[in-house]
Amino acid sequence: MTTTIAYRISALSPAVLDEARAGGAAERHCAGGGEPLRCCLRDAAAGEGLLLFNYEPPLPVTPYREKGAVFAHAAPCGGPADDLPYPGDWYGRPQVLRAYDSAGRIHPASRQHDGGDPVAAITAVLSEPGVVLVHSRNVVYGCYMFSVLPTGAASR
Repeated sequence: MTTTIAYRISALSPAVLDEARAGGAAERHCAGGGEPLRCCLRDAAAGEGLLLFNYEPPLPVTPYREKGAVFAHAAPCGGPADDLPYPGDWYGRPQVLRAYDSAGRIHPASRQHDGGDPVAAITAVLSEPGVVLVHSRNVVYGCYMFSVLPTGAASR
């Protein structure tokens, strides 16, 4: 029997993006191309208007909370597909999958994947007992990419 873990990938919320677009702390940039966009979970095309701003993914108050720089479109976009199994532009890009438990502490299931089969890597992390949330993070810069939330487990 193979266990399949159902999950949902979450980009930055429209409320977070609206606040960043309205605030004065964001830097405006013209994309060189390839910047990972946390609003629609794809790489930017050269010439697109971008914002670079600090983001702190929600976690309970613990020492593991982090704030870091992220890119998003300067103007509202359509966001990612609702059923996105993994961001298409980001296959082949190594990432750290940082797993968290219900107390917001880093879980030992955390690991790095090489980008070759990120769906299998996410499924493996989520299948570990006690994992309630996963953050995908850039290997080199450590910045937040997206969240993964389990939506239940089903057997097939």
